[in-house]
Amino acid sequence: MTIYIGADHRGYAKKYELIQFLQSQGYTVVDKGAHELDTDDDYPDFAFSVAEAVMQDNESKGIIICGSSLGVTVAANKVKGIIATNPRSVDEAIEDRKHHGSNVLTLSSDLEDLDTMKEIIQSWMKTPFDGGRHQRRIEKINAYENSH
Repeated sequence: MTIYIGADHRGYAKKYELIQFLQSQGYTVVDKGAHELDTDDDYPDFAFSVAEAVMQDNESKGIIICGSSLGVTVAANKVKGIIATNPRSVDEAIEDRKHHGSNVLTLSSDLEDLDTMKEIIQSWMKTPFDGGRHQRRIEKINAYENSH
């Protein structure tokens, strides 16, 4: 599976450590930036880049890192078809995938240490979407998105 990953300046250092981790887990990783540390960069640029790549590759997932993870979550969710979430624990990551089928994971470089990020990623990647009533709810969200 391909994982598209991106980060602004606040997530820049952890992104490179996570790329190595993901590759060691057997994933193909595509780095969508930042490719150099620029404290004046803008998180929406990386959120949009990752989210658009995920939408073009339906079998992929995305990971975006910024200081709080909140801004990139908002930005990624503006890309039609993206379900970006920011679980803060393994339990939330599992429930998120089971119930929401998210395709983009956002992480906070300020609030989560590297080991916690790895645990969240592993749980999120390995948990399947339950479908059923949750699929019905996602379809309602998608119908609303498509009509507005």
